[in-house]
Amino acid sequence: MSIMNWLTGSTGIILSSACIIVIVFLMLYMSTKLHQSYRSHKVYGWLIGGLLLSGVQYGIRMVLTAPDYAGLPGPHLAAALLQIVSFIIINFVFIKLYTRPSGRLVGWAFLSMLIAPFVLTAIQLYLDGSLLEKPVDSSSIQVLTLDFYSLIINFLILVDTRGIQLNRKFVLSLAIYFFYQLASVSDNYVFHGEVPLLVMLKHFVPLVYFTMLFLMLFEWVIERMLDIHQSSITDGLTRLYNRKFFNSRCEKWLREHGSLSIIFCDIDNFKKLNDTQGHHAADVVLKKVADIIKEESNGIGAAGRYGGEELLAVIRGNSKSKADEVAETIRRRVETETIVTVSVGVSTSSSGQSVQEVIKEADEAMYVSKTTGKNKVSVVSKSKASSSRSRRSKTAHEA
Repeated sequence: MSIMNWLTGSTGIILSSACIIVIVFLMLYMSTKLHQSYRSHKVYGWLIGGLLLSGVQYGIRMVLTAPDYAGLPGPHLAAALLQIVSFIIINFVFIKLYTRPSGRLVGWAFLSMLIAPFVLTAIQLYLDGSLLEKPVDSSSIQVLTLDFYSLIINFLILVDTRGIQLNRKFVLSLAIYFFYQLASVSDNYVFHGEVPLLVMLKHFVPLVYFTMLFLMLFEWVIERMLDIHQSSITDGLTRLYNRKFFNSRCEKWLREHGSLSIIFCDIDNFKKLNDTQGHHAADVVLKKVADIIKEESNGIGAAGRYGGEELLAVIRGNSKSKADEVAETIRRRVETETIVTVSVGVSTSSSGQSVQEVIKEADEAMYVSKTTGKNKVSVVSKSKASSSRSRRSKTAHEA
C-alpha cells in the first residue's frame, strides 16, 4: 500500500482525528483553567462547550471508520452538525477574546447562526426524506444546505475580521479552514473521492487548523500569566515598580554590583494641583512624570513608585551614567514637559550601607531641595554622611 493510499483511507481519518482529539484535549485543559480563574467571563465556558463538541465530532469520525458503522447516515449527519456548530462557537469566542473578553458573547446573530444548521437540516430532510435511509458510501454525508451554509458562514466571519484588529494567526486559520471546506465540497459533489490529493487535504487540513487554534490559545494563556505577574510587581496607575518589588530589585543590584544610586523625586505642590484641577488632571500629570523617570532610568536602572507623589529611580553601580546628571535631566524634563516641577534628592551607596539607608539619605536630600526653593536637585555628600554615621555609632557605643 502506497503512502497516499494509506493517508486517504480509513487510517488517515483515524490518524488525523486522533491528533485533533489530543489537541482539543489540551485546549480543553487550558480553557478550564481560564474559566476557573476568570469565572465572570462567560466566554471561556462557551469555549469549553465548543471544544467538547469538536472532540465528540472527531470521536464519531473515528468510530465511522469501522466497517459496521461506516455506512450509517445518522452518525454522519450528527458529525456534520457538530462540526459547523462547534466551528461557530469557537470562532465567535476567539473574536470576543481579541476584541472584548469580558463582553457578552450571546446575541441575536450568534444564536441565529447556531440555530440555522438545524433548520437547514430539517428542510433538507423534508425535501429528501430518504437522506437518513440511504447508506453513506463516502467519508461524509452529502447535505447540500449544510455544506454551503458552512462555506458562507466561514466567508462572512473571514470578511468581518477585516474591520477588527485581530491576531493574524486567527485570520490565517479561518482562511485555512475555508480552503478545507472548498476541498471538502469539491470532493463530495464533483470528484467523489477520485482525486487522492483532495481526499488527503480533507483529512489533514483540519489538523493544521486546530494546531493554529491551540497556538493562539496557548499565547493567550501566556499573556494572561504575564499580566498577572506584571500587576503584582507594578503600580496600577503609573506602571512603575511598586515599593516592594523596587526594594527587592535594589537589593539584588546592590549584591551584584556592590553599589547603586537612588534618585528620590517628589512632585512640588501636588496637593494643590489635586485640589484645584481635580484627581483626573493630577493623575495625568503623575503618569507623565512617571514616564519621564522611567525613560531616563531605562537601560541603566529602574523606576518605582514609593507612595503618593514620591517617585524613585535606582541607577545600577555598573552603569557609566552619573546619578546627579540623570537627576538633573529628570528635573529639567519635568519642568519643560509638564505643568509641575519636582524636588529631587540623590544618594549613592557606600560600603556597608543597606538599600533602606540609601533611600533614607535620598529622601532627606529631597527634603532639602523642597525646603530651599523646590525644583532643584540636592546630592548627599558622602563624607558628611559618613561622619554623621560615625558620630552616631560612637555615641551608641559609649552609651
